[in-house]
Amino acid sequence: MDKFVTRSKRPARCPGQAGLSRKTREGAVEGRQQAYGGEQETKVAQGEDGSRLPEEFSQPIPWRKIEAEGLDCDYGLLFKTEEATELFNELEKEVEYFTADQAKVQVFGRSYSVPRKQATYGDEGLVYSFSGVRLLARPWTPTLENIRDAVTKATGHTFNFVLINRYKDGLDHIGEHCDEERELDPACPIASVSLGAARDFLFRHRRSRGGASGKDGPPPVKLELAHGSLLLMNAPTNTHWYHSLPVRKRCHAPRINLTFRRILRKL
Repeated sequence: MDKFVTRSKRPARCPGQAGLSRKTREGAVEGRQQAYGGEQETKVAQGEDGSRLPEEFSQPIPWRKIEAEGLDCDYGLLFKTEEATELFNELEKEVEYFTADQAKVQVFGRSYSVPRKQATYGDEGLVYSFSGVRLLARPWTPTLENIRDAVTKATGHTFNFVLINRYKDGLDHIGEHCDEERELDPACPIASVSLGAARDFLFRHRRSRGGASGKDGPPPVKLELAHGSLLLMNAPTNTHWYHSLPVRKRCHAPRINLTFRRILRKL
């Protein structure tokens, strides 16, 4: 029997974003240190790509393992509610979303507007291609750098690119897909940070898709991604499983999702 872990405590749905003053920004990494035990002495280690990284990766946040056949994910709360809300508000000010043709995808030769807003940020010169579009990374903003560094500190992986999806409410969604673009580093997991309304996230195995021919696969795995949470999709998850964010008509609050990736510069 396939085994997987889900949360034992349901987070509050659709947390509000208004009413908090802007605190002096010392960085998301420092804020998370205060949330999970105060300041610690920082040692320096070498990351997998040769960069210098803080050496506090073993269990900086309480991780929960999510496993099934070919599915390997880790889930935890990276930011406390107040900090996550302030990060959401900062991103609302900083992020510039694509418009016109860059806000569309190509499916079987036809162009469709995506049911959400999208943006890409990262290191200079990086380009991400999917569904018939090529998106050039804008330079990192201060808030995106802070969140990226917090993710690196929690996981031990470095990231040079982030795809941002903004869902205005439960009608905005993303269909089933897997992230197997050739420019992605297969040795690096995809780190998904959720800010704003809690939304269901659905995994479906390749063999479970379609009609009668898809009934021999394992059952779907559904998670509720909380405000301030981090989902780490490790290999070989994207080889065997599709994932989606389905429509949820009862949710009326916005959500911002940031998927941090490492893109290979030479293919």
